[in-house]
Amino acid sequence: MNSENFSLSEKIVSTSYIRQGREARRSHEQLIRHLLEQGKCPEEGWSESTIELFLNELAVMDSNNFLGNCGVGEREGRVASSLVARRHYRLIHGIGRSGDIAAIQPKAAGSSLLNKLTNSVVLDILKLSGVRSVASCFVVPMATGMSLTLCFLTLRHRRPKARYIIWPRIDQKSCFKAMITAGFEPVVVENVLEGDELRTDLEAVERKIEELGAENILCVHSTTSCFAPRVPDRLEELAAVCAKHNIPHIVNNAYGVQSSKCMHLIQQGARVGRIDAFVQSLDKNFMVPVGGAIIAGFDESFIQEISKMYPGRASASPSLDVLITLLALGASGYKKLLSERKEIYLFLAQELKSLASSHRERLLHTPHNPISLAMSLDGLQADSDKAVTQLGSMLFTRQVSGARVIPLGKEQTISGHTFRGFMSHSEAYPCPYLNAASAVGITREDVTLCIKRLDKCLKTLKKEGNAAVEAIITPVFSIGNVD
Repeated sequence: MNSENFSLSEKIVSTSYIRQGREARRSHEQLIRHLLEQGKCPEEGWSESTIELFLNELAVMDSNNFLGNCGVGEREGRVASSLVARRHYRLIHGIGRSGDIAAIQPKAAGSSLLNKLTNSVVLDILKLSGVRSVASCFVVPMATGMSLTLCFLTLRHRRPKARYIIWPRIDQKSCFKAMITAGFEPVVVENVLEGDELRTDLEAVERKIEELGAENILCVHSTTSCFAPRVPDRLEELAAVCAKHNIPHIVNNAYGVQSSKCMHLIQQGARVGRIDAFVQSLDKNFMVPVGGAIIAGFDESFIQEISKMYPGRASASPSLDVLITLLALGASGYKKLLSERKEIYLFLAQELKSLASSHRERLLHTPHNPISLAMSLDGLQADSDKAVTQLGSMLFTRQVSGARVIPLGKEQTISGHTFRGFMSHSEAYPCPYLNAASAVGITREDVTLCIKRLDKCLKTLKKEGNAAVEAIITPVFSIGNVD
């Protein structure tokens, strides 16, 4: 409804009522105008009616929704199912063009505007979360692993002779396979044990650079968010090493946006040294469906270079999902979620420590990991070799998801490289353990229920272990009595 249509409406319905309706619509339009003017996440979240009005306005700007459109090309935004069309708010053309994921589509002005606004709002959130000097970012419809691969492939054009990527070990398959898929040879640097924590071996990184030659190294591939007892890499020191040797630095910040500590490490690393790009997942940080990531950095030209490396158009779904979510939450809503996550981390640590003590275990001391916690399982291992892995199965069948049980001595071969002690980020971590994490969206009820079920599982396994010991000992005493 424009001003002319409102004036015409006054001839049909009472003028006072129409003016009231016009003012109501204007309040929606005011919010949209602020978004277009500022390109930032609104401080307060929008209502669903405002978001849907905005998305419908964008959709009618795409050629597939023109009333008189006549399409004779091979890609005209045709959709066979009306259900599918509604699921995507009739934004069918996707984002980008064949040569650049960030390019404007002439026949999809609405989708192009969606893409630009999403990238702008996400950039604002990255700054709000702690990386104040980030210069540019874009949402890519790939999860973290493939997004890292895109970064490595872009660096190939800058360093055509490079073969190696230096990678402080983290036992997560996708970040390792990201390097293999890009055609490079990962140089695994084992972590060092400091107390209970596994930390970056900076001296080993320096030795590898000297051994291989800086010109033969594509980049250092570091990590922030990770499973305890591994902790975020020493990003400031690694960034300084990269600057010293003129080696690019790519950071896997998978679920680090929700952690002020992880974001601070990236900010400081860029301040004192070199960080070329950092990659984070959409689903883990913003509670949207899996399938998107944010590639961000401090040099706008390099981030644009990465976006141009993406071949072809791309799905707009991840951009649409995260824009809807951030408009609904607003900056204040997202900050509230981050604050609640921190509080529940402390609650989870307290509950795990208490539970561990009751079972003669201990909460591992990992103060540098702001998201994940670990509890030893030494006593369980002593009861039975299979008890540790059995605990993982028991938790899963009791609908405790996300908890990871790490046994000793597991081996895993990935793309020809064998990892000893796989899942523990170390060839020989001193004890088996269980992981639990306080990630964005977790509730106190989640923690309480997890602890209750974990306690029950541990008691069951202890009881079974004692029964098994008695079954072995009893016949021995019987034979002795016969003698």
